[in-house]
Amino acid sequence: MKELLVPVGSMEALVIAIKSGADAVYLAGKKYGARASAANFDNEEMIQAIKLCHLYGVKIYVTVNTLIYESEIYTVIDYVRFLYESGIDAVIVQDLGLISYLKKAYPNLEIHASTQVHTTNADTLKFLSELGVKRVVLAREVSLEEIRSLNTDMELEVFVHGALCISYSGQCLFSSRILNRSGNRGECAQMCRLPYKLYEEDECLETNGNYLISPKELNTSRYFKEIMESNILSLKIEGRMKSPEYVGCVTKFYRALIDEYYKTGECHVDSYLLDDISLIFNRDFTKGFLFNADYSEIMNVNTSNHQGLYLGKVINVSNKFIHVELERDLHQGDGIRFCRTNEGMICNYIYDRSCKLINRAKKGDVILLDKRFDIKLHDKINKTFDVIVRDKYINIEDKKIPISIYFKAHLGSSLFLRVSDGKNTVDVTYGNVEVARNLCTSDETIIKQLKKLGNTPFITDDITLDVQNSLFINIKDINELRRMATNKLISVRENSKREVVINDVKSEDSILPYDEKKNISILVRNEEQLKYLLDKDVRIYVPNLKLYEKYKTKANTFYRTNRVSDNVSYRSLVTELGSLKNGGVGDYFLNVTNHETVNLLSRYLDIITLSCELDDEEIEKLMLFYNNNLNVELVVYGRLELMLMKYCPLNYLVNKDKVCHVCTNNKKYYLVSENGNTKKKYPIVTDPINHTTHILNHEVISKIDRIPYYKSIGINNYRIELFDETLEEIDELMALVKEKIC
Repeated sequence: MKELLVPVGSMEALVIAIKSGADAVYLAGKKYGARASAANFDNEEMIQAIKLCHLYGVKIYVTVNTLIYESEIYTVIDYVRFLYESGIDAVIVQDLGLISYLKKAYPNLEIHASTQVHTTNADTLKFLSELGVKRVVLAREVSLEEIRSLNTDMELEVFVHGALCISYSGQCLFSSRILNRSGNRGECAQMCRLPYKLYEEDECLETNGNYLISPKELNTSRYFKEIMESNILSLKIEGRMKSPEYVGCVTKFYRALIDEYYKTGECHVDSYLLDDISLIFNRDFTKGFLFNADYSEIMNVNTSNHQGLYLGKVINVSNKFIHVELERDLHQGDGIRFCRTNEGMICNYIYDRSCKLINRAKKGDVILLDKRFDIKLHDKINKTFDVIVRDKYINIEDKKIPISIYFKAHLGSSLFLRVSDGKNTVDVTYGNVEVARNLCTSDETIIKQLKKLGNTPFITDDITLDVQNSLFINIKDINELRRMATNKLISVRENSKREVVINDVKSEDSILPYDEKKNISILVRNEEQLKYLLDKDVRIYVPNLKLYEKYKTKANTFYRTNRVSDNVSYRSLVTELGSLKNGGVGDYFLNVTNHETVNLLSRYLDIITLSCELDDEEIEKLMLFYNNNLNVELVVYGRLELMLMKYCPLNYLVNKDKVCHVCTNNKKYYLVSENGNTKKKYPIVTDPINHTTHILNHEVISKIDRIPYYKSIGINNYRIELFDETLEEIDELMALVKEKIC
């Protein structure tokens, strides 16, 4: 059976998710979750959430899916122990070192690899399986055909609805580098939802909109039968920061599709539910990369706002009122947005044609709204909030659990009651049985009392009686017996959990060979840079496969692997887990932030580049763990890659999805953000072989002056990442670094 996995960011959302039909939920504690802005759950609330989920037979997965710094690794391990002992069903993790440690320390703990792990290929699945991971949340960019081709025993989970990240998850440094808010630490500032302009060299190109890297919302409902017939186990909804009504609506929508498929083999989309989803939140919908949507289907470059549904149009504007002809009903308290001006308002005051206040209006009516801002004639209006829809998904009936009841009353014994939910069975005895002096207690009376389950989570139509004739049974005793049995069953269900096994684990030492020689690595972007460096005493990283193959016989060249998948086996700068088999140097995209990750990856690599998100204090703490003897590399100069995208803005916005040529026209393209007189130009680097797009930082970072400090804590490998530097500038950079490392 497929699992419907639902996001919850608060206790209210959790209750609604359970009532609406979730098979499982995922949520976070107050720390270490990738949605730090959600309300989330403190430890006491977490225990309540676990009990509530287990009471209703819903699995609960807790996200600990941020990168873990050296200063907090043991605190996080203790926190996961608390979750494990409290009875969570699984933990969702990004940090590789944490995964490795947890599987050794808590062998019965089920671990799911977060989408932040960046799983796109079979080799990564194999690596995670050997690590002890049970389930993998695949990257949103992986297509259904690719998923079907994966030969694995691991459980596969995919997103089927909700917001899309345009960058591969776990590979985005945009928010981190620009605003010091790390997406890998749960603080994403959604840089992809901001307006940008596209430049070719110094010329601003005309585009249909300004939200050039903002994708639509994923909605797979029209293709859901294909998902149901696939090897995907868990169907995941995005939205831990969304409203409780969003959680209720989307859960009901996909619950209906799943249930219909198991009943009829079909999945028909309910247009009313789809309208409700659109009203609650949408940026327009896309079937996503899961179904190979083209860029025009993926992107909404016009706006990054919630779109709602078309409500009507402006037919007149007076000094005081906006006159609107409605195409759907409107209620007091609904929210609207005027499409041309992008102005929004809550309709607290609605007037009919005679300027009389009303609390609702129907499709076809003409209404008047207060003129709060300048609105143009014929402007279209969307409804972005609906009080009726909100209430529909918040005020939901309690979920009831079917139980069977066996009641026994024999003279000489206490009353006996057995209650079963099909999995758990409880027995209780209470009270006395007497011979009836007048009227005996009828079966109908007993059944009536046993069915009084109103304040419990249970319901029954399955009652079996074993009652001797001519007995009198006190009604109070039946009620007490029922209360005792249901409370006992509630306790059994709430406290159900797997056996807790805890091993004493000591951290391993890294097996990275320590090289006291001070080394310089340089990443090149073109053949001129590469040829110039071939006879220099440096390691050369080459991201262009064809260029690397031309010079691969040179001992100092390394192929920087494609960050999605690779079938090559060259000396590598390894950028993703599937390429670890190549060995060589680990790149900063592997997100190494603590000694446990170093220990794990040192089984495969000779040198490991530390995450660019670490500050000097965290770097020093990590090096101190190894007594400053660790063969790691730091990037000390260059434009860091901020995003890795399957989407190509050049193909979509310049070529209009036609056969692409801009990758080879030797022109430079930029995403440009404007704030007053300040422009930030982010270079766009495309990979025509692997069809990925890389957004680089608008500025060069330089830590060359900090090299003496890094030397003092044991770091001996320093990297320069080139972009368009001239040969003279390369000479200057190498001279500066050599001066500092000597």
